[in-house]
Amino acid sequence: GPVRLGRCDVSGSANGVYVLGDYAYVAAGVEGLRVIDVSDPENPHEVGYYDTPGTAYGVYVSGLLAFVADGGAGLRIIDVSDPFNPHEVGYYDDVWCNSKEVYVVGTYAYVADGGEGLKVVDVSYPTNPEEVGSYNTPGDACDLYIRGTYAYVADGEMGVRVVDISVPGDLHEVCYYDTPGYACCVSVWEFRVYVADGQAGLRVIDVSNLQNLIEIGYYDALTDVRGVYV
Repeated sequence: GPVRLGRCDVSGSANGVYVLGDYAYVAAGVEGLRVIDVSDPENPHEVGYYDTPGTAYGVYVSGLLAFVADGGAGLRIIDVSDPFNPHEVGYYDDVWCNSKEVYVVGTYAYVADGGEGLKVVDVSYPTNPEEVGSYNTPGDACDLYIRGTYAYVADGEMGVRVVDISVPGDLHEVCYYDTPGYACCVSVWEFRVYVADGQAGLRVIDVSNLQNLIEIGYYDALTDVRGVYV
C-alpha cells in the first residue's frame, strides 16, 4: 500500500494544495499561503509564506502567480516568482464573497464562491482583476474543474452543476446531477466526473451525453470524503 515518504507541518489548516515544479503551494486557512519545497520528498520544508487577509481555502498556480481563494477576502493574487518572498499584487472581492476554490485558464480565474455560485474574473492585468461574469448556482459552490467550455461545479447539497462558460458574460447551466451526498470536490478525466460526496463517498458520473448524466460507479469509503483528484 501507500507509504508516507515525508511530512511538513504547516501553520493553520492545510485546506488546499497545488504542486508545480519543486514547490507545493498550500492554502492554510487563517495562515494564508505557505510555500513548501518538495524537491526532496523525504524532507519537505517551508521556504516562504504570505499571510492573506482572509481564510485561504484553495490555491491555483499559473506561471509566476498563485491565485488564492481566500474566503470572505475574495480572490488574492500572489507573486511567487521568488518563493522565499511571495507578495500580493492584486485582489478581487465584493460584499458577498466567500471564495472556496479557484481554477485558472488563460486570462480568466474561475472562482467557486460559496453561496454566490460561480464567478469569472479577468486577470489579464493581475494588479486590477475585474469580474466579467457570474452564475448563481442553487447550492454552495465548493469546488470546480474546467474542461473545454464547461465548468463542473461541486455545489454542496445540490450535486454537480455543469455550466457553459464559452461566453464569460453569459454563463448558463446546461445540466446537473444531484449526487446523494454533499458534493465538495470534483475532478474530471475524459468524459467522467469524479465527485467527493461527503458521507456518500466517491461518485463517478458519465458526462459523455450532457442530456443524460448517469452515475456509473461509486465507492463507499465509510468516512467523510472531501477531496478527489484524477
